[in-house]
Amino acid sequence: MYPVSPQAYDRAITVFSPDGRLFQVEYAKEAVRRGATAMGVVCGEGVVLVAHKAITSNLLVPAYMKKVFLIDNHIAATGSGLVADARRLTDMARLEAQKHKLTYGEDAPVEVVARHLTDVMQLYTQYGGIRPFGVSFLLAGIDTEPRLFEAEPSGALSGYKAAAVGAGKKEVEEIFEKEYRPGLAIDDGIALALRALKKTSEQKLKTENADIAVITTDERKFEILKDSEVEKYLAKA
Repeated sequence: MYPVSPQAYDRAITVFSPDGRLFQVEYAKEAVRRGATAMGVVCGEGVVLVAHKAITSNLLVPAYMKKVFLIDNHIAATGSGLVADARRLTDMARLEAQKHKLTYGEDAPVEVVARHLTDVMQLYTQYGGIRPFGVSFLLAGIDTEPRLFEAEPSGALSGYKAAAVGAGKKEVEEIFEKEYRPGLAIDDGIALALRALKKTSEQKLKTENADIAVITTDERKFEILKDSEVEKYLAKA
């Protein structure tokens, strides 16, 4: 049996290292850790998604830096990592949601769409010639109740009451651990997320570098808040 070069573990997606690691998956997670912070909070009457947009130049047009993606009326997603990968996964999620609606005549459950995405993400860790998706996704929505899921580059799926991805994940989730309470009002959920984002962001939060999306059990439809509404919440946070 020929010995495997140490560099092979680094290059090949299909080769485990002796200590059971897939380095390409770990590199994908590092891309997520370097990305802008995004978070979701499950409230008593809905779900809140808040995402930070890292504006690195005055020449950028903030309106074209989308960090919250609508999957269906009742499902939206945000994430951290490679935005191009997030856009591709968003297209897959939209297709799955529409296929479910056409097949069964009802809105797709949030978990069904989330599991489909993680199945695809896991598939991209098994074959040579491809690479893992360099993005972690937070999928949120309402079916029988408000739901929030995190999809990782490895294909792992986890359900959360409140979660964050990106550069400020650890700090934000420490704040959530202390301050989150089940049954939060929507306004309180937004305020909690913005407080956590302010404490972890190096940039001053403004309307142009923060996206907020909300869905309530009454409307059952995601709404991305306008700049004027975001400004009101930032003033209170």
